[in-house]
Amino acid sequence: MFGLSPHRRDCRAKQLERQNQLDALPSAYTEPCTEEDNKILDLSLTDLVHNHASGSLSTRSILQAYGKKVVAAQKATNCLAAVLIPDILDSDAPPQIPSTFHDSTSNTSDTDVSSPVREKPLLSGVPVSIKDCIDIQGYDTTIGYSSRVNQPASSSAAIVRLLHSAGAITHVKTTTPPGMLGLETSSDLFGRTSNPYNADYVSGASTGGGGALLAYKGSMIEIGTDIGGSVRLPAHWCGIYAMKSSIGRFPGWGATSPLPGFEGVETSCSPMSSRLDNLEEFWKRVMMMRPWEYDHTCIPIPWRPVNLRGRKLRWGVMWEDDLVVPTPACRRALQMTVDALRKQGHEVVDFTPPSISKGILIGLQLCFSDGGQDFFSFVRKDEKLDPLLVGTKTLLSIPLFIKRILAAVTPDALQSAILTSVHAKTPAQERALVVEREQYRAHWRDVLEESGFDYILCLPHPAPAIPRGTSEKATFASCGSMMIWNILDYSAGVLPVTTVQPALDALPPAADFPRTPEYARMGVVARDVYALYDAQKMEGLPIGVQVVGRRFEEEAVLAGMRVVEEALAADGKGFNSGKVF
Repeated sequence: MFGLSPHRRDCRAKQLERQNQLDALPSAYTEPCTEEDNKILDLSLTDLVHNHASGSLSTRSILQAYGKKVVAAQKATNCLAAVLIPDILDSDAPPQIPSTFHDSTSNTSDTDVSSPVREKPLLSGVPVSIKDCIDIQGYDTTIGYSSRVNQPASSSAAIVRLLHSAGAITHVKTTTPPGMLGLETSSDLFGRTSNPYNADYVSGASTGGGGALLAYKGSMIEIGTDIGGSVRLPAHWCGIYAMKSSIGRFPGWGATSPLPGFEGVETSCSPMSSRLDNLEEFWKRVMMMRPWEYDHTCIPIPWRPVNLRGRKLRWGVMWEDDLVVPTPACRRALQMTVDALRKQGHEVVDFTPPSISKGILIGLQLCFSDGGQDFFSFVRKDEKLDPLLVGTKTLLSIPLFIKRILAAVTPDALQSAILTSVHAKTPAQERALVVEREQYRAHWRDVLEESGFDYILCLPHPAPAIPRGTSEKATFASCGSMMIWNILDYSAGVLPVTTVQPALDALPPAADFPRTPEYARMGVVARDVYALYDAQKMEGLPIGVQVVGRRFEEEAVLAGMRVVEEALAADGKGFNSGKVF
C-alpha cells in the first residue's frame, strides 16, 4: 500500500479485513442451503427462540443457515461492513446470556413489573444484524467514513447490550453511506450496495445494507437508524418491513448520529425485518427487556398490546404531498391498499395534510443549521461522495447573497425556498426554527384531532427504487412523505404491497407525457423523479405503503400494519415478489 493516501489505504485495508472475515467462515457456508437450513430459516422468531432456549437447536446450526444467506447476500449486493461470525464460532463462551421476562402463561400481566418472573431467554439465538453506525465493543463503527477505520468501540451501544443480555446473536454489521446521508448506500470504504431484486437499482439509504441482507434472509432482524426515512426507504425498495419509532421509545444510546448533539430532528434507532410477525414480536420482547434500564434516553413505557380484531377503523389517505406526484406503480400500490381496506369494512377517506413542504423546509434548515460542518468534517480530501452529497455541500457553500440572486430567477417555488433558507444559522435563528417546528407540530395535532383518523396511510416514497448513481436527481426533497414523520416524531411503519408491472404501470409515451395535465402541474423535483421512472426496466421491483400513527404509538402502528396485510391477503393481493433468494 506504499504511496496510497490515508483514505485509499484505509479503504483497501477495511475491504481486505472484511474479505478475510468471509474467508474465515467454514466452507459449508458457501454451499446451497440444505433442507435443515431451510427449516431453520422458515422458523418464526418465537419458534426459533423456543427451540434454541430448549437446546433442540444449536447456535452453530442457526449461524450456518443464516450464514449461507449472508454469503449469498454479500456476493449479490455487497451489503456487509463486517462479519462477526468467525469470532462467535471461535469464542469459548456462548455469545448470548439468557435474561428474564414475565411468563405470559402465568396469571400475571407481562407488563406488571411487580409480578413474579420465570427465567427465559427472550431473544435466544435470534440473529440480529447491526447497521455500521451502532457500537459493538471491539469493532469499528465507521458510518461509511474511512477516517473512522481502526477505531474499535470501547463499549457496546445500549441496544447491543440489551440484545446480548436477551441471548440474541449479533452476527454481522451492514453498510451505510458516509455520514448516513443520501438515497443510496454507496461509499469509497465499502463500495456500492445494490438492490436485491435488480443490481442496476439502489437498495435505499441509509440502512441499505440491512435492507438488502434482510431480503436475502441473511438476518432475522436488522437494527437501523432513521432521521428522514433511513429504515423506511430500504424497506420500500427492498420489499421488507420497518418500524420507525418515536424518539425515546427504542434504545438509541451508542448509535452514532449523522449530526451528533443535534436535537432539532433527532435520529431514531429502529428495527427492520423480512416478516411482520417477527418485527412485532421483536418489538414486544425488546420492550419486555425494560430498555430504559439499558439506555438513560429511553422513556419507561412498557409493551402495550393493541387488539384491533373486529374494529372498523378510520383511515386518512394521503395520496400525495405537495412536492412529488406518485409514479403510476406507487399510486397503484396505494390504491390496492385502499380497496382492500374498504372491502373489509374500514372507513377510508382522502386526507389533504398541512403543507408538507413547509415542514420539510423547517427540517432541512434545522439539519443543516451548522452549514454542514458536522457532517462534512469527517470527509477526507480525496474521498468520493455521492453526487447528491456533493450537490448538498455546494449548496451550503454558496454565499447567501448569491443564493438570493439565484432564487430570484428560479421559477420553481420549492427550489427558490431551499436556496434562500438552507444555510448556516445563528443560535437565535436555530431557536426560532425550533419554535416554528413546535407550532407546526401543534397544527398537525389539531388537524388530526378534528379528523378522527386512527391511522394515516401514504407512500414512503413516490417512486420504486431508482437507478444506481441517480440520487442527485431524486434529491432529499422527494422524501417528504418520510421525513415529515421524523419532524413530527410520529411512529411510522412500512410494509411491502406489490411489485412494478409494466402492463399496469407504464407512463404515456415519452413524446406525449410532457403534454399531459399531470406533467404540467409538476414542479422541478417531481419532474426529475419522473425522469428516472421506467416501468419496463423497473419490472419486479418492490413497492410498499406506509402506516402512520401518533407519537409513541408503535404497538398501534404494528397492529395497523397487520390490518393492512390481512386485508390485502383477503383480497388475494398479499405481497409475493415471485423472486426466490
